[in-house]
Amino acid sequence: MTDQPKLTYEQAREELVEVVKKLESGGESLADSMALWQRGEELAKLCQGFLDGAREQVEKARAAEQSSDE
Repeated sequence: MTDQPKLTYEQAREELVEVVKKLESGGESLADSMALWQRGEELAKLCQGFLDGAREQVEKARAAEQSSDE
């Protein structure tokens, strides 16, 4: 995903939804379908990275809260 502007989670998710819709419609050539699939993989990894980061922040906040309660 080089030379691409940074996307927010919401932008990446929305683009991924559009990629899936295009792939499901079946109207693309094989080459275009492969390019869409590759873009979808990139977007899915990006979204997963955002979700993993959010989960880590929540876990850290919970751990800090628990340690301050003790």
